[in-house]
Amino acid sequence: MSANSVKDPILFYQINGVKIPVIYEESSLLPIGSIQLVFIGGGSVNDGEKFGLSRLGASILNEGTKELGATKFSEKLEQKAIGLSASSGLETLNITLDYLKDKQKDAISLLGDLLSSPNLTENALKNIQTKTISNLLNKETDFDYIASTTLSSLLFKNTPLAHPALGTIQSVKNIELKDIKTYLKENLSLSRLIIVMGGDIDTDKTLATLKPILSKLPTGQKAKTHHYNANAKPQEKIILKDTQQAYIYFGAPFAINSLKDEAYKAKVMGFILGSSGFGSRLMEEIREKRGLAYSAYMRIVTANIASYATGYLQTQLKNQNESIKLVKKVVADFIDKGVTQAELDNAKKFLLGSEPLRNETLSARLGAKFYNFYLGLPLDFDKIELEQIKNLTLKEFNGYVKSHPEIKNLSFSIVTKKEEKGK
Repeated sequence: MSANSVKDPILFYQINGVKIPVIYEESSLLPIGSIQLVFIGGGSVNDGEKFGLSRLGASILNEGTKELGATKFSEKLEQKAIGLSASSGLETLNITLDYLKDKQKDAISLLGDLLSSPNLTENALKNIQTKTISNLLNKETDFDYIASTTLSSLLFKNTPLAHPALGTIQSVKNIELKDIKTYLKENLSLSRLIIVMGGDIDTDKTLATLKPILSKLPTGQKAKTHHYNANAKPQEKIILKDTQQAYIYFGAPFAINSLKDEAYKAKVMGFILGSSGFGSRLMEEIREKRGLAYSAYMRIVTANIASYATGYLQTQLKNQNESIKLVKKVVADFIDKGVTQAELDNAKKFLLGSEPLRNETLSARLGAKFYNFYLGLPLDFDKIELEQIKNLTLKEFNGYVKSHPEIKNLSFSIVTKKEEKGK
């Protein structure tokens, strides 16, 4: 362990010469513990041409060990009330272990069994492929999914973000066991690992118990960082389906230079424009004044990998074109004219009151700390951001809003019915 005090929110634990970041919080409120192993680089953005590889790679870790298989391994977990699961996101492969305090030794032992001998068999691969393909077949009638993934293909054309994380039916079929083995060998490595842990645990003792297990992992290499810009050219793609509603998804680039200095303004901006529900500009204009849709939503995504604005609404087929024109007008007016003092005051009041509630649970606090660390921000950035929002003036905010005309360059992905096209 480094010289950091155990009272610090982060420390660096050395295993095989690699300094591994450890984000933690000890809490004795409940006799439970939680450990998450986060491997940076194990997400879909690194799937290359094998779309869906990271999802299959994570899924096979949920198939138990080679010796016990999925059923018997699950039974061992259930007998001791231990939760052990794997998942993948856009940029990470995650293994989560939850357990009762008095079962920590058993829990970490089973985690070790899984890491040392995952069920890398043809039968396990066939099982997860079948489940994934079944899910993809169901998505063929999920019009929100179709509109959303099509929008991504427009906004991020010729980048990994253009492809669905689940993959396609054909790409999933083409993934072989050797691909899964290569994926796990590359990503289950110390150089890519961040440990997030909390609960009624002794941090030092827990790390000491984990060390023999993690020592068996290869050192590996750090994952490359990625950043992709959303397409600045407005585009529109219409997908014809047998639907009674129009599913309209839209997005645009959003330029941000410094998350530390700008993320709070972007949060307020997205809140007023479309992410606050009732009272947001989009809801007010589209639902309240015109009754064109039950809901309309828009948010601003701020992350290292990409920053952009995105939103959606669902409306009657006859209102499709009017709704699209209105979205464009609402966004343009917002950028050109800014907001009122009342809108800013209401946004600040809500955000300052609700944000602390989001971090009431241990898992939420740990998640926020990890995300801040991953973005290169102070671990307590949530508190810093609240102070920034509190001090935000109308002049400063409207200046920021007007400096982002790029979000007027909206692209649209629309799932609609053939008969209504052109009306």
